[in-house]
Amino acid sequence: MAITCDVAILGGGTGGYVAAIRAAQLGKNVVIIEQDKLGGTCLHRGCIPSKSLLRSAELYAEMKDSESYGIETDGVRLAFDKVQKRKDGIVAQLHQGVQYLMRKNKIIVVQGKGRVIGPSIFSPRSGAVAVELPDGEMETVVPTHLIIATGSRPRHLPGLEPDGIHILTSDHALQLDELPASIIIVGGGVIGVEWASMLNDFGVQVTIVEASSHLLPAEDEEVGRELTKMLTARGVEVITNVSIQTDSCEIRNQSVSITIEQKDDTRTLSADKLLLSVGRIGNTENIGLENTDVRVANGVIVVNANMQTTEPHIYAIGDCIGGLQLAHAASHEGIAAVNHLAGEKTEAYRSEWIPRCIYTRHEVASVGLTEKQAKERGHEIRIGKFPFSAIGKSLIHGTKEGFVKVIADQKTQDILGVHMMGPHVTELIGEAALAQVLDATPWEVGAAVHAHPSLSEIIGEAMLAVDGRAIGL
Repeated sequence: MAITCDVAILGGGTGGYVAAIRAAQLGKNVVIIEQDKLGGTCLHRGCIPSKSLLRSAELYAEMKDSESYGIETDGVRLAFDKVQKRKDGIVAQLHQGVQYLMRKNKIIVVQGKGRVIGPSIFSPRSGAVAVELPDGEMETVVPTHLIIATGSRPRHLPGLEPDGIHILTSDHALQLDELPASIIIVGGGVIGVEWASMLNDFGVQVTIVEASSHLLPAEDEEVGRELTKMLTARGVEVITNVSIQTDSCEIRNQSVSITIEQKDDTRTLSADKLLLSVGRIGNTENIGLENTDVRVANGVIVVNANMQTTEPHIYAIGDCIGGLQLAHAASHEGIAAVNHLAGEKTEAYRSEWIPRCIYTRHEVASVGLTEKQAKERGHEIRIGKFPFSAIGKSLIHGTKEGFVKVIADQKTQDILGVHMMGPHVTELIGEAALAQVLDATPWEVGAAVHAHPSLSEIIGEAMLAVDGRAIGL
């Protein structure tokens, strides 16, 4: 017997289960098909476990520096096995929470590997899903609408195939039993810099190599340059503008080495481990898309502003459609897809409203356009910038580094982008994201009263700085 439903979701990650809950709220019968655990990469191999490790690393670094706060300690020691146990406990608790939400919203969860099938005895059109269950039996789910939310996996480089021992992906690194003495991180994007910051705080000798001219090439250049300064000051070796001779990789005497080229210079790097952090690839293969008219281009599923594929009853969300590969982006894409298929009249999803957060020490957060992007799109811009060194609460926290940068349109006064680097900015970016949704101007945000002393004061000051009205400079 086939399972019929209003909405089936192929993939139970953050985007998938949030879409399922929204569909249930709208009175739809919902089935989630998940081959592993509900919560997907974010909960089990990404956001949550990595941030747990980052928090432990941050606290360890602060405890070693406690004397600067007037607190003398003796014998601070890292118990990495307990760090990992804490991480696993957080993941387990949140996993139970997701399972509870499925039960609460009466969402059917089918565990197994799903594959989209074409027209058959079950349905006159493509979009049904054949599911191979763990015991080898088959089940068929026949929905009115299908949402594909199959996520992504770490990208590999030829010649640097991960073995889980010497050459790692972030999936492998999360399961380390013990810390290496040294590591080479290939790739200076979001994942790479987070691991560089974390491992450095844990006492690992870190070298990070990046092909672009600066770290975080997708972010504002000033942010990438500032992060480079901060990591370098902490002892991380940052090498940019490099190419890697991937065929030069050697594993010998329990260490791994690669040869890099930088301008006319060639050098060999060696370390105990190598972490490959060069992006992620959408999971679009082997899920049956060839049985549909769904269009795939450059490895990602093509969708419109409503998350519809080229088959209108089939939607796709999250990492498998490219764009911002962020859990909260996938969640809002899922909500947008469900609202559309249910006929709800809501504003179309806009990627410019999605904040981007990086959990290094200190943090990076942004929303909207970078300075370069704004200029490329023809905007005449005005910029306001304010340093954390002029914010009292930041000094209380022991931080002088970092800034907030606001990019506004000269003619319309619209806020085009906000970029932050400093203490707890991933919590502060929400105000800037709200300003984007409300189409606020820098003057309006600057007119809001920000408590003193607080880190949030820097947002008001940076907004006022757009018009040369900042008070603290």
